[in-house]
Parts: sequence; C-alpha cells; structure tokens
Amino acid sequence: MNSFKKLALIFGLAIVATSCQDDSVPNYQYMPNMYESVGYEAYSEADFLPNQSEAMLPPANTINRGWLPYEIENSPEGKELARLQSSPLDSMSVEKNLAKGSQLYTIYCAICHGDKGDGQGTLVKREKILGVPSYADPVRNLTVGSTYYTIHYGLNSMGSYASQMNTEEMWQVSEYVMKLKQDLTK
Repeated sequence: MNSFKKLALIFGLAIVATSCQDDSVPNYQYMPNMYESVGYEAYSEADFLPNQSEAMLPPANTINRGWLPYEIENSPEGKELARLQSSPLDSMSVEKNLAKGSQLYTIYCAICHGDKGDGQGTLVKREKILGVPSYADPVRNLTVGSTYYTIHYGLNSMGSYASQMNTEEMWQVSEYVMKLKQDLTK
C-alpha cells in the first residue's frame, strides 16, 4: 500500500508539472538572440563596430563592378563634347550588341519613346507623358555619344538610367537608338 501511495504521488506531480506547459510558446529560450534579433539602423551609431557606424563608406578611389567613370561632366559644354564621342564597343560584334541593345531598349525606353523610336510609346499614347520627340527629328542631331550622355545623366523629364544599366549596356542601347534613327530616316 505504501508503494501505491508513492506511485500515485509521483504520477500526480508529473501531471501537475506538465499541465502548466503551453505548446504554442516555448518555455525556455536557450539562445534568445536567435528568437529576437536586434535591428540596426543604417548609418547609426553602434559601439561594437569599427568607426561606430553600421554602414561604412567605400574606400576612396574605388569603382563599382561593371561601371566605368564617365569623364564628361553634366553641363551644356559636356553635352557638346559627348556629341563627338564614339562607341567603345567592339566593332566585330555589332549584331550581338544590337540584339542586347534591342532587349534593353524594350525594357527601359520603349514605354515612352515607342518600339520604333518615333516618340509614340504607351505612356505617350495614354497622354501620361507629353513631348517625347522622334529620333528622326533632324533638329535633335543625335549621335551615339549624345545618346549615351542622355542615358547616363538624363535630359528634361527623362531621368538618368545609370543606376539601372552598366556602362556596356548603356552603350548597347545607344547603338540601337542610332539604328532606330537610321531606320526612321530612310
């Protein structure tokens, strides 16, 4: 009888100990940082990081991958200098460059300038943007260099696409724009 009381007491304590457990919430957190991460604000102070800042500036005189510095400044004189610039892309792979330029033009430019470069893109037809000129307009005097300059810096209501495309892609689009201009002026 004595062993029956001990067995009942142990069984009762086991039931009491397990009845308070909530399966939806863990009782113990062995590594609390894994469950509740600490968020840091960019450029804010953090005493355990170098220079007490989370995001650090890149080292001086470094260049991003796929990016070449553009020596021509964003000014009216710079635009005239860019007009004289020729494409640095390989002349042996013109077809490949035009094919890639066509794809990029369709993604970034055709919505405003139109698939043919006539200034009749979807946004112009819906009157969301007005005054997009045709590449065939002789007053514009487009060259591959001035087209690259415009893609790089933007012009009027067209913003810069330098953050969306790397240097080679901007030159490919510029060459494709020259092909569209040639097709329009035939």
